[in-house]
Formats: sequence, structure tokens, C-alpha cells
Amino acid sequence: MAASSSSLAFTACRGDPELVAPARSTPRGIKRLSDIDDQGSFRFYRSVIYFYRSRHGGVGDDDPARVIRAALAAALVHYYPIAGRIRELPGRKLVVDCTGEGVSFVEADADVALEAFNDALCPPIPCAGELLSLPESNSAVVTDRPLLYVQVTRLRCGGFVLGTQICHNLVDAAGITQFLQAVGEFARGAPVASAPSVQPVWARELLDSRDPPRPEHRHLEYEPASDEANDKLSPGGVDGLIHRKFLFSAADIDALRGELPPRLRSRCSRFLLLSAFTWRCRTAALGYAPGDEVHFMFVVNLRGVSVTRTTTPPLLPEGFYGNALAFGVARTTAGELCAAPLSRAVEMIAAARARAMGDGYARSTADALVTRGRPRFTTARTYLVTDLTRSSLHEVDVGWGKPVYGGPATTTLATFHLPAPGGGIAVPMCLPPEAMERFADGVRAGIAAAAAGSSRVEDSSVLSKM
Repeated sequence: MAASSSSLAFTACRGDPELVAPARSTPRGIKRLSDIDDQGSFRFYRSVIYFYRSRHGGVGDDDPARVIRAALAAALVHYYPIAGRIRELPGRKLVVDCTGEGVSFVEADADVALEAFNDALCPPIPCAGELLSLPESNSAVVTDRPLLYVQVTRLRCGGFVLGTQICHNLVDAAGITQFLQAVGEFARGAPVASAPSVQPVWARELLDSRDPPRPEHRHLEYEPASDEANDKLSPGGVDGLIHRKFLFSAADIDALRGELPPRLRSRCSRFLLLSAFTWRCRTAALGYAPGDEVHFMFVVNLRGVSVTRTTTPPLLPEGFYGNALAFGVARTTAGELCAAPLSRAVEMIAAARARAMGDGYARSTADALVTRGRPRFTTARTYLVTDLTRSSLHEVDVGWGKPVYGGPATTTLATFHLPAPGGGIAVPMCLPPEAMERFADGVRAGIAAAAAGSSRVEDSSVLSKM
């Protein structure tokens, strides 16, 4: 296990924002967002940032700002709702007014080389505010303004940074990846008159509530924790907190897997394993009382999962780029979580995942959101994680090859599992300084104990054969 942070500082010189509209005329009209899309917690702009090396000896236009501006215009012909504006109807219902006005685009230059970032390319990206058009926030006004903000920042070394921020009510991680891959196809030379290899599909009605709504499941993600006001962290911001990246190598993960009973080892994913381990370490580091309720919440991708309870369950079609997700929630007390073996936390998270992927859970979620007034999900005493290790988010090629880094620019109380070199996983963490030190100590001790246990098992196995 390794941890790191960075103190890099620089300033970007930005041009004036401009609107990039679709390259040709597009349909006008109102499109409803789904009842999963327009929940309160998604009213913000999610950042995705890419770092690219310089292109030497290449062909075509070498100004990334010019290339990406033209590719955006071509892609928006097919993803024309992104060029529109969100409006709010009675009952806090959000819709997209397909006006074709366009997305915000800024080009910039920074007197810094890509190499200066070293191993700091993990959220929070140093000086992310210089590489993005908007200040990062977990809430924002999303109506009557561009739905996508793009900044292309040329670096001193010839490389560049593509910073994007898109309204989460419109897309999830898979959706923005699909759109950016279309932008990449046009940037790499696909004819402007052609269509993307994956055709976008709206189909938001598949994730609407029923009429009348009738939730069939209990949705812990929208229920406040007991004694919510007495939390160890303020859900409203990250002032006074510090960020560190924790890198778990393939060997660390193997050592932790050895802590599980044989029946779980082969069927426990890396996400389940590291989630259980870091949830326990984080809970202990924050110093919750044994009887305090704690949550682990995580995103479940609904693509390929039945979204309704029917005899022939409909699946979301290929090309769907809306929010196709639900939240799994494991809930227990701090005392039970930290006293029980690692396998207990694994089993709780696995059970929560199975519930969220069950037939009809997505439609029940939409029903619950409508009946409760489209609330925000609970954050008190909650460790929220999104797994991006199997996402194509970090592979978007806009003509300069695959990025050195592609993923979120920042992290707050929520975090991500991100792919790391050598089969490892990077986990950014945001905690108060004292809790961060306790967390690092707990992770270090836990990995060391797991590795020592693995060594003892190997020694025993060797001795038994002598």
C-alpha cells in the first residue's frame, strides 16, 4: 500500500467562453428526463478530465482546441439534447428543452509540462480549478444554462488537458463516456456527415415511475441515518479536510483475499474486497461510537439488468446514455463492522448489491423518488463509492492516443476506485487530518497483517509437503 499527495501550483490563461452548437440543424422540442435522472442529488456538474501527451510526427491539425471544438459540433448533431437547456416543471420535474444553443467551450494555455504532475494524476488533480471551466461543487443550479462545459488547456510540453463538466441529471459515467467516444471518433477523422459507431438512444421512459407510484422495496439510500445531525463529517463541504491517494497493489489485494474464508475467495470481486476493507478502516479512523449507525453506499450499473418486474424483463437498449444506476446500501453499527471479520463486511455489501440488481428495483427506485419529492440521497455516516476500474472512461482517444489519465478531477466525501498500473487500484480519500493519519495507519497495519497471514499459510503448506 502506498499513499501520496501533491503541491503543484500554476495558473492557466483562459480565453473567453464561446458556445459550440451542433454542426447542422437538429430537432427542437421538449424531452423528459427519467425519474432516476432528475433526483436532487444529481443537480450538479460532474467533472471528467483527460491528460494527453504531445503528438509528434502526426498528421492533420495539431491544435487540440480547434480539433475538439469541431468534433464537439459534429457529435452534438447526434447528441442534440446536450446542446439544449434544462427547464423545471411543477413538482420539481426536469425536462430538456432541445434549443440547439450549444455547449460552453474555453481554450486556455498553461506554463506547465505534463511531467510536472508526476504521480499526482489522481483526484483531486492539482490545480483542477485552472483546468476546468466551473468551480467544483456537489450542488448547482442546472436550469437555463449550458449542460456541458469544456476547456482545452495547451501545456508547455505540447501536451494538453481536456476538462469536461456535464450536468449529472443528463448522463451517468457510462453516458458521458459514450458521448466523449463519439467526440473522439470525429476528432480522429470520421466524416462529419457520418454517425457515431454507437447510436445514442434516449428511452428515458424506461426508468420512469409507475402511475400511480408504488415502491416495492425499502430504499435505505433515501432514508436519513439515525441521529443524523451528530455526524463526524459535515456533508455540506470539505473545508478543513485533506486528500490523499491510497494505492493498493495486486499483492495487497491478494493478501486481503487470503483473509476471507475459502468459500468467498474465488467469488469476491476486487471492488467488494477493497470496499469492505476501507469501510472498516474509515469507520474506525473517524472514531464512531460502537452503537453509531454507519452506511456503505455504492453505485450499481443497471445496464444489462431488468428494470421492471415482468415475465419478459426489458433491458436498457445499447446506446442509452441517461442515468442507468441505483444505489446499493449496506447498513450496520460501527461496533459490529469493526469487531466482525472482514468477510462479514464483504457479505453485507454483496447482499446490498444483489438487492439493487434485483428485478424491478430500478422501477421501485423511480417510484420512491417521485413519492418522496425527488430527494437527495443520505450522506450522514455514509461512505459512498463508485467503481470505475472497469469503465472505458479512461480510454477516450481524441486523436492523440489514449490519455495518460482520464477520470474524475476531484473527490469529496464520496470517492472512486480507479485503475492503477500493474493491476492495482487507486482509492482517493478525503478526511480530517487526524482521521486521515489513523486511516493510513489502519490500512498499513491491515495490509501487513494480511500479508503476514498469507506468509504463514504458505509456510504451513510448504511444511506439510516436506
